[in-house]
Amino acid sequence: MIKVGVVGASGYTGLELVKMLIGHPGFELAYLATTQGDTMIEALHPSLEGVVTMPVEKADVASVTHACDLVFLALPHKASMGFAKGLLENGLKVVDLSADYRLEMDTYEANYCAHEDKAHLPEAVYALIEYYREELKNTNLAAGPGCYPTATLLGILPFIPYIDTSAPLFVDAKSGVSGAGKKLSETTHFVTVNDNIFAYNPLKHRHAPEIAEKIEKIHGAKMHVNFVPHLIPATRGELVSVYATLKADIDPMMVLKEHYANDPFIRVRETPVSIKDTAGTHFCDIYAATNGNALFVSSAIDNLLRGASSQALAAANLMCGYEEGMGLPTVACVP
Repeated sequence: MIKVGVVGASGYTGLELVKMLIGHPGFELAYLATTQGDTMIEALHPSLEGVVTMPVEKADVASVTHACDLVFLALPHKASMGFAKGLLENGLKVVDLSADYRLEMDTYEANYCAHEDKAHLPEAVYALIEYYREELKNTNLAAGPGCYPTATLLGILPFIPYIDTSAPLFVDAKSGVSGAGKKLSETTHFVTVNDNIFAYNPLKHRHAPEIAEKIEKIHGAKMHVNFVPHLIPATRGELVSVYATLKADIDPMMVLKEHYANDPFIRVRETPVSIKDTAGTHFCDIYAATNGNALFVSSAIDNLLRGASSQALAAANLMCGYEEGMGLPTVACVP
């Protein structure tokens, strides 16, 4: 058994990691921590009462190093890279769920803050599993993609060779409120979200440069990405619709089926996708259609799982020589 820890266990993504790790056949959950510490996991998450009891310590590099072989960092950006640096220098494997290692340095510093771990940044492998599976098997540092980029990229990447990359890419994205994290704000307050839907940071959100950067890295195509996220009155789930201009006639469903033929966690759907069908799972459901030279691609994921925690676990599986799907949730929370 490989000993693993979760730093940032108090948040939603930390909880999802704990839920998957307590029953994982290859990982032993050996360490839990937050920036505050001094509590029990079942006190932080009452839903775990009677399921697991375990102390939650105050995050400390030395303690983690002593207890673990691999660590999941479910921390905010900037806080994560300071912690990851010490762990990597001590020889641990790290799976980071923040933005700190998922971008090139120039892109990161233009959209977040000054980077404090330039030495390890080039070593990070972007944990979009279907596109970096082999690289993840040979790294000590996996960088979890953002939830919106995950759904967007899995949907649009198969089509990049067939679209006019000089035309802008339009991304209409909608997410449940859990994507905003556990901390309360005016925009995530019940009376704001209930019976409501609204865009936030339209055309200015920092996931747009992440999407554009990865399209260029994977396909060598520079694209102008117009990204508009929306908050919907749902706890979890994410629906992304992408609109592009084709340069050739294609059968979009055939493109998807051939592209993802060997990817068990991509489900190509014959009808438009639904967030309810992927809630609670690692699956990404994708549907596509055309109207002349107009392409419509729609993808659905669980923002907390495929958009964060289960994708992180899949990366850890590959990093440790396990089967990609070990311990990943596959049964949706329906009805």
